[in-house]
Amino acid sequence: MTEQERPIGEDDLNAFVDGRLPPERRDAVESWLARHPETAARVADYIAQRDRLRESFAAKHAEPIPARLRVAEIKAGRRLGWRGRLSRLAAVLALLVAGGAAGWFGHGWYAAGPGAAAQSSALLAGEAIAAYRTYVVEKLHPVEVDASQEAHLVQWLSRRLGRTLKAPDLTPVGYRLMGGRLLPAGETHAAQFMYEDQGGQRLTLYLRPGNSRETSFRFVEQGGVGAFYWIEDGFAFAVSARAERAHLLKAAQSIYEQGCVK
Repeated sequence: MTEQERPIGEDDLNAFVDGRLPPERRDAVESWLARHPETAARVADYIAQRDRLRESFAAKHAEPIPARLRVAEIKAGRRLGWRGRLSRLAAVLALLVAGGAAGWFGHGWYAAGPGAAAQSSALLAGEAIAAYRTYVVEKLHPVEVDASQEAHLVQWLSRRLGRTLKAPDLTPVGYRLMGGRLLPAGETHAAQFMYEDQGGQRLTLYLRPGNSRETSFRFVEQGGVGAFYWIEDGFAFAVSARAERAHLLKAAQSIYEQGCVK
C-alpha cells in the first residue's frame, strides 16, 4: 500500500497541523480534506489557533509567584512529611484568602522578560487554555478515551509522549477523571486529562515535553479561565478551570505532589 493509499488517521491530521508530514503524505491528506469539508474546517481552525497563540504569547509571560512557592522549594517540602506539607498548603491558602497575593495573582498577563524560558512557559499557558476551551464544552466527545479505559489511555499517552505518565487522582479536591486525549503541540505532542466535579464543572491537566529550565508555579487568567502552570524534569504542566484560584491551586499542588510523570 502506498502513502497515497493508506487511510488518513488522526496522527496524519495532527502531523499536518504541525507541518511535519513529508510531501507525498501531505498531498494525500490535502486531497482527503478536500473531500471532507467538515474535518477540513476543523483542521483549519487548529492551524489558525496555533498561529494566533504563537503570535499572542511570543512576548508575554506571567509574573512569578514568590520564591517560597517555587518548584524547588516545594520539592524540599516533600521531605518534611505530611505535617510540613499541610502547614505549607495552609499558609498558601491563607495568603490567597487574605488578599496578600494580589501582587502576583491580581492581573491577567504581564509584560515579558527577554528569556526564552519565559516565552516558552507563557506559550504553554496559552496552549493549555485554548485546549481547555476547545474540549470542555463538548457534550458527546469531551475526551478521546474515557476513564473506563484508564489503563489503555495512560499507556497510549505515555507511548506518544515518550515518558511514563499517570492520571492524577483528584477525588480529594472534588474532581473525578473523565478521560483524556492526545493533542498536537508544535513539533511534539501533548496530553490532556479532563476531570469533572459533582456540579459538572470541568478541569483539565495539560502536559507536554518542555525543554526550558524548571520554573516556579505561575498563574494566568484569560476570559474567566484560570491556569496554574510550571515546568519540571523536562515536562511542562498546566491546570486550567473556571474555578476560584485557591481551589485551582489545591488541584495543581495535588498533581505536583503525586508526580504524574516518571
